[in-house]
Amino acid sequence: MEPFVLATDRVRLSVPTERDVDVVAEICTDPAIAEWTTVPSPYTRADAEGFVTGMVVDGWATGTSFTWAVRDPGDTDGPVLGMVGMTCEGAEGVERVGELGYWAAPAARGRGLTTEAARLVVDWALDPEGLGLVRAHWSAYVGNWASRRVAWKLGFRFEGTLRRWALQRGARRDAWVGSLLPEDPREPSEPWPAAAAG
Repeated sequence: MEPFVLATDRVRLSVPTERDVDVVAEICTDPAIAEWTTVPSPYTRADAEGFVTGMVVDGWATGTSFTWAVRDPGDTDGPVLGMVGMTCEGAEGVERVGELGYWAAPAARGRGLTTEAARLVVDWALDPEGLGLVRAHWSAYVGNWASRRVAWKLGFRFEGTLRRWALQRGARRDAWVGSLLPEDPREPSEPWPAAAAG
C-alpha cells in the first residue's frame, strides 16, 4: 500500500521520512517514552534511522504496519509531534485485527493531539473502505494512565489486566488490554479503573 495523509483541522498525519530522523531520535530519549514503550533504551540516531527507513517503509510495503508522524495541520509536513500506527495480523481473505500504538513528544502532550490522531487511524482501520479490521486492540503497561486515557476517549472497552503479558526489552510486565469493534460507539461508554491515589 502506498502511504497517504490523514488530516483534520487540528492535526496532520504523514509518513515519517529521513528528514525526521534527528527529531525522532531526540524525542525518543525522553524518559517517559522509554518507560512506557518498547523503543530501545538508550535510544540512538541509528535506532531512529532504522525505524524510519526500515520498519516504517517495510510495514507500508507489506501491508502489515501503518505508521504516521503526528504533525500540526497544514499543506506541508511540519515537525514531528508524535507517532501513531496500526499493526495488523491476518492474511487477505480472513478477518483481520490490528493493534493501535502511539507516543507523543513532551512538548505536544496535553493538547489532545494524540487522541485526534489515534481517532483518525482507528476510524480508517475499522472502516470497510479502509483496512476493514474486525477488531482494534490496545494495550499498555499497567500504570500508563496517559495511554489509557486516549484509549478510553476513543471508546475502547477495557478487557482486563494480563499479568506478565507484555515484553519490554527482555522483561515481562503486567499490561492493561482493551478492544474496539467497528460497531462500537467511538466515545467513552463505561468506567475504567481509576488512577491510584498519589
